[in-house]
Order: sequence, then structure tokens, then C-alpha cells
Amino acid sequence: MDADAADEKTKPPRRMLREPPPLALFAAIPQLADLIKLRPREGEDGLAFLNRLRASTTPEEAVTFTAFAALPSVAAGWGYECLRLMAGHLQPQERPTMERIATWLAQPSTRQRHEIMREALWAPTRSPSVLLALAVGWSTGTPAPNDPERSAPHKAPVALNSAVLSCLARADLSRRSFYLARFLDMAEALFRAY
Repeated sequence: MDADAADEKTKPPRRMLREPPPLALFAAIPQLADLIKLRPREGEDGLAFLNRLRASTTPEEAVTFTAFAALPSVAAGWGYECLRLMAGHLQPQERPTMERIATWLAQPSTRQRHEIMREALWAPTRSPSVLLALAVGWSTGTPAPNDPERSAPHKAPVALNSAVLSCLARADLSRRSFYLARFLDMAEALFRAY
């Protein structure tokens, strides 16, 4: 190893999406087929399928596909950004949950994730931020310290999908397409990354 290699600070690109192409993802997580009417074509990559969903009569299904296609921790970050974009539509009592999620995204730890999950499970209502907190809790590892089993692969994406779409539903009908377009622009960036 030469001196230049030792000084190198560049990190390798981080994978953003689950490995299988859309068709294989539908086979691996059957719950996805219950939520998306349109089906991927043989050989279609994630970005092409996302764009086809976006152009369909139900573009909200592109949100659902992103929630499932992105790695759970990446999807949680995307969901956080979607809700943050609509911060004016969140209730004041949702802000502490959003702050805890932001802290976890910046410095993820198992202890924090378990605390976020515990608070979400005991929350009096299932607001968008609470649904996002559930997605965080199910995103990586076990949902609780005393739980030996990892979460089922559909749990985090279903909660995340519900968080983003329920927040979108809070917007005036005339503004929903604007917010949805912004969400899907951010999603497209995930599919374009390495």
C-alpha cells in the first residue's frame, strides 16, 4: 500500500436498492403484489418500472414500489425526507418523533431504533410520523431487544408506504400532485445511484 492509498478518504458507493430486479422483488415479497396493480415486465429494471408506475393512472403505486425496492434503512431516510417536505402538514405533537428519527438517521444505533419503535407502538394515534417510526423500528435488525427474530421483509415498507401516503392525503387536493412529484423525484435519485 502506498502513501496515497493510505490517505484516501473516499468511501465506496453505498447500495441503495435491494438486489433483485422488480420481477424478482415481487416474487420474494408477495405482499407487494397486493399493493401494486401494475406488474413489472421481464427484464425491466427498477427505474424503468418506477417511471411506468409514475406515468400510470395510479402514480401513488410508485411510492409503494420505492418503499419496497429501497433498502429498509435507505427507504426510512427517503420517507423522512418526504414527510419533512410536508412539515407544514404535520401536527405539532409529531415533531419530537421526527426529531428522534432524524437523530437516528444521522447516527443510527440499535438502542435508539428500539426506543423509536417502543414509542411508536405505544403512540395513541397512527399519524404519518408514527408510521415512519414503525418503519424505522422494523428497518434493520430485531424490533425489540428481547426479540430474537428479525422483522418480516414486508413490515418496514408497508409502514413506510402508509406514512408517506397518509401524509400526502393531508395536503389539499390541488397540491397533492406537486408533493407526489417531489417524492418521486427523490425516489428516482435512489434508483439512479450506483
